[in-house]
Amino acid sequence: MDFWPEFLATSWGKEFVAGGFGGSAGVIAGYPLDTLRIRQQYATGGSAFAICRQVLAAEGLGSLYRGMAAPLASVTFQNAIAFQSYAVLSRAIDNTAAPDDPPSYRGVVLGGISTGAIQSLVLSPVELVKIRLQLQTTAADRLKGPIAVARSIYRSEGVKGMYRGLAVTILRDAPAHGVYFWSYEYMRETLHPGCRKNGQESFRTMLLAGGLAGVASWICCYPLDVIKTRIQANSQKYSSIADCFRRSVKEEGYNVLWRGMWTAVARAFVVNGAIFTAYETALRCLFNNNGNHLNAKD
Repeated sequence: MDFWPEFLATSWGKEFVAGGFGGSAGVIAGYPLDTLRIRQQYATGGSAFAICRQVLAAEGLGSLYRGMAAPLASVTFQNAIAFQSYAVLSRAIDNTAAPDDPPSYRGVVLGGISTGAIQSLVLSPVELVKIRLQLQTTAADRLKGPIAVARSIYRSEGVKGMYRGLAVTILRDAPAHGVYFWSYEYMRETLHPGCRKNGQESFRTMLLAGGLAGVASWICCYPLDVIKTRIQANSQKYSSIADCFRRSVKEEGYNVLWRGMWTAVARAFVVNGAIFTAYETALRCLFNNNGNHLNAKD
């Protein structure tokens, strides 16, 4: 009975709950654009508007939210890992900053890279299930939920199948998170000098810094995201990351590596603006506006 009050009294507990709020806000805000991004990456052509019209006409509005239960169910745990790993590693890797000062930018980058690699262990199977659901088009497939899809993958491919695409997920997320956290910290300090230490930036600063950080991180890793989508969408077609790259480029040209990028960029701004705003707001409420929370950020 006393677990939650004691848990929320710790910085870990506050970061966990705030991360859950932030992650949930991001998933809900950007999921329709995420579905369009996945469909663009896996299709052989078509703009986001054309695919959106086609999906709405053939499958209805609900299809844009298909598979959302999987990331929504895991987002609290996933964000707890991301924010806590970043908070600890950004200081542990580079301990030159004073205890009362925010982590150095070097610590931010290295902590972000390490966080991205660690988070991939949770994110990879979740995104595998999500992608399979987002690409379902037949009436029979639409009856399946995330648990049914996960069970089907496990039965046919085992544990190895559940982690299909793990290597490319790490290659995508490790550097992307380094860019992500550095961009956020740099932009919020630029827009609101001193806020990295006092934590009192405005909502506009949170939205802009979070949105721009998301855009920067997606642009730097986007070709790898296309490869990851294709590998996880079809377990039989590609034997490796290199094979997927060669065959995709050979069949569709180098432009395939950037297909759907503008949809991803628009989604990244919306999602990450929502994540950081919800996260920082929740932390302020949980810490009663005393500004002593860890300067950790996703």
